[in-house]
Amino acid sequence: MAVSGYLTTHVLDTASGKPAQGMRIDLFELAGDDRRFIISMETNADGRTDRQILPKENFRVGTFELVFHAGDYLDRQGAGNSKHRFLDVIPIRFGIDDATSHYHVPLLISPFGYSTYRGS
Repeated sequence: MAVSGYLTTHVLDTASGKPAQGMRIDLFELAGDDRRFIISMETNADGRTDRQILPKENFRVGTFELVFHAGDYLDRQGAGNSKHRFLDVIPIRFGIDDATSHYHVPLLISPFGYSTYRGS
């Protein structure tokens, strides 16, 4: 089976009704107790990364974690600026079991809640 899948995300600020520009996202690979950093990216004006987070040449089956640095983003929007933010760093762990699929992990964010799903 040839690897042809890839990983993307899209971050939308549901409080403002706009894409979440300038949010840092880190990707880690998990194996047992090991957590290995892969890449860090930032969302563009459309709330997406400029390139695939995990392109097909690096794509593989396994368990991964996207870490969204929402607190810094929310502070810049004037929605945070608290020593004890309600939301700060949002980790989303997910599995990839098909090396030929597009995995899309969107994040819908507001100052007091978030949701995610497997997108297309």
